[in-house]
Amino acid sequence: MQKRRPHWIIISVMLATLCACEKSPQFDALAPGATVLAFGDSVTYGVGANSGEDFPTLLAAETGWNVINAGVSGDTADKAKHRIGALLAKHQPRLVIVELGGNDFLRRRSMAAVKQDLRHIIDQSLNSGATTVLISVPALSVFRATMGTLADAPIYAELAEETSVVLVSDLFSGVLSDDNLKADKIHPNSRGYEVFTAGLVTSLTTAGLLL
Repeated sequence: MQKRRPHWIIISVMLATLCACEKSPQFDALAPGATVLAFGDSVTYGVGANSGEDFPTLLAAETGWNVINAGVSGDTADKAKHRIGALLAKHQPRLVIVELGGNDFLRRRSMAAVKQDLRHIIDQSLNSGATTVLISVPALSVFRATMGTLADAPIYAELAEETSVVLVSDLFSGVLSDDNLKADKIHPNSRGYEVFTAGLVTSLTTAGLLL
């Protein structure tokens, strides 16, 4: 993706990923053509944007990786834990990017239950030999959504600390806190996915996964 981004987008991405980048573990960079599994829900699938503007497609264009979009609209961590194993076996990815939990929160599932399901997904990914990246999802808050100050659910930082996976924090919350970057209350728009991808690239670069 060769588009020149406005300065405000670059600044917002740097601020959104600063905390995560400072604490990210270091890994060997993935070569162009490496298989990456983007595993998530409708945000991974790309709801809210036009075809080809989802973050896995944008990430592939930025990196040269073979990024597989394994996003399922409406998926929950509870359901997704049953499909991760087959995908890992089929694609044998070097890297897995996990973006899940939003639909669980909308269904008012407990944080403890969602955390347990996400841990199961992370454990399967790590056991397959894949480096794993966890994208924090905003906690459900009508007040914060109205004020444009969404914040990550705390279970993501806890999981990253406990499992030593790369955490991309504050990015998703930041995008959904900006009306100019979202198609609806829970999905980015085309520009939002561009900002999302740029922030993800920053985190991956700082973690050493991308040169």
